[in-house]
Amino acid sequence: MCSLVAKTAPDFVAPAVMPDGSIKQDFKLSDLRGKYVVLFFWPLDFTFVCPTEIIAHDKRIKEFQKRNVEVIGVSIDSQFTHFSWRNTSLAKGGIGPVQFPMVADIKHDISKSYQVEHPDGVAFRASFLIDKEGVIQHQVVNNLPLGRNVDEMIRLVDALQHFEQNGEVCPAGWQKGKKAMKPTEVGVSEYLEAHAAEL
Repeated sequence: MCSLVAKTAPDFVAPAVMPDGSIKQDFKLSDLRGKYVVLFFWPLDFTFVCPTEIIAHDKRIKEFQKRNVEVIGVSIDSQFTHFSWRNTSLAKGGIGPVQFPMVADIKHDISKSYQVEHPDGVAFRASFLIDKEGVIQHQVVNNLPLGRNVDEMIRLVDALQHFEQNGEVCPAGWQKGKKAMKPTEVGVSEYLEAHAAEL
């Protein structure tokens, strides 16, 4: 498994269940060029850790939208299985009407192009932050038992946008509104002198 960071995100066209519940047969990633994209994979619908991650993304959808971020989910299930899962209540193991597209990767082409196919044939728990130019700026891949922290992805969006807007790099644990640093020897010296105790 190789890193895709700094490379153009592999494009795809696939069926997807849209936020309004309709099925779009030709959802295309590159149609979102000009927006940031969080693309995340989960192993399988109607399983265990997966619904917690999907609901966590859904609950933060307004925070992503405020940052001009589109959230896209992918698994190897069909669009019909996605549709059924969306229309199953949380009390019965469903996820409810989530507010982002759920892409069907039944041929595993997308999982393979992002190099996140598990040996068992499902996808690892992988997430990618794609910038407005379609370049992958961050990726994280977890094995099947390990759920992700969606708030960390929001933090990374903030860090990327801060860098793009201000030219300052974001140190360890940086949060929006906190001090960043200039990418120079003087900048790092000044930052460490003032903030080393916080690291």
